[in-house]
Amino acid sequence: MNACTTASWDLAEPVEATAATAPTWLLIEQPGPWGAKAATSSHLDPELGRALERAAQGTGVRVALIRRPGPHADPHGPAPRRVHVAHTLPGRSWIRTAELGSGTGADGPEQLLDLDFAALGAGRHQGLWEAYEGGPLALVCTNGKRDRCCALLGRPLAAELAADGDESVWEVTHIGGHRFAPTFMLLPYGYAYGRATAHTAKGALEAARLGRIVTAGSRGRSAWDRPGQAADLAVRRLTGEDREDALDIVRTEALPEGPPPHWTVTVAHTDGRSWQVEVARSAAEPPRPESCGAAPGSPARMDVLSVRALPGGTG
Repeated sequence: MNACTTASWDLAEPVEATAATAPTWLLIEQPGPWGAKAATSSHLDPELGRALERAAQGTGVRVALIRRPGPHADPHGPAPRRVHVAHTLPGRSWIRTAELGSGTGADGPEQLLDLDFAALGAGRHQGLWEAYEGGPLALVCTNGKRDRCCALLGRPLAAELAADGDESVWEVTHIGGHRFAPTFMLLPYGYAYGRATAHTAKGALEAARLGRIVTAGSRGRSAWDRPGQAADLAVRRLTGEDREDALDIVRTEALPEGPPPHWTVTVAHTDGRSWQVEVARSAAEPPRPESCGAAPGSPARMDVLSVRALPGGTG
């Protein structure tokens, strides 16, 4: 392992509640090399990449590039590309997909600028493209220009997952958490995982195909903010609930007392039960690099202080 992953591992830094926050993901196939900021430093038109990032800002949509595992030859010319939009909220998650044309203009990737990003971020696809009919997408972070640990540890994992020809497996530019590499995410459920092995990743992917969530190694569900991610995982571990759509975050309230910052998060079950989870933010100590080459810092961590069942539930 390399610097940032080694330090995080040696310090036993928890992976929980570290997932990137994004209710909706826009994934654009872009073969070839990726730069550190891939949307504007790959063979995708950088002006288009900048425009897409501007269009998505503040909408709940996160833009990322994807490519097939393996050698990354890029013909540098126009080629059809696959795009997916995935929404991650429980009970209303979905993936829509299309193959864009190889040219510029109306049939090429420029048409993505016409998307209603606000609607997509709110979970309304409005009949966009086609419904994706395959199994959950497995996105493995492999962008070595962003962080070398992601390439050195992520690319072998992506290759292993795709070895049997599984076309649901993709490399992705950035899902955060370099120090937890190899990291991957399962869509449309939005659960991210860290410090994965081929065995644990295959287990999580197989469970997701059945609509089940493995909590071991999970960094949280991207639909929620970080207190919500911590609360969701805490209730799942307390109750053993693994159905992807069984739990919802219905309220997150910041508490006035502090420091450190505290929240109460209300988690509701589809059977009527609910729990109140108290979460506090603290700074991870001692300092450690959050990515390779970065100065040591103290990343925020979410600590679950209590989980209390609320009266009135059933089951």
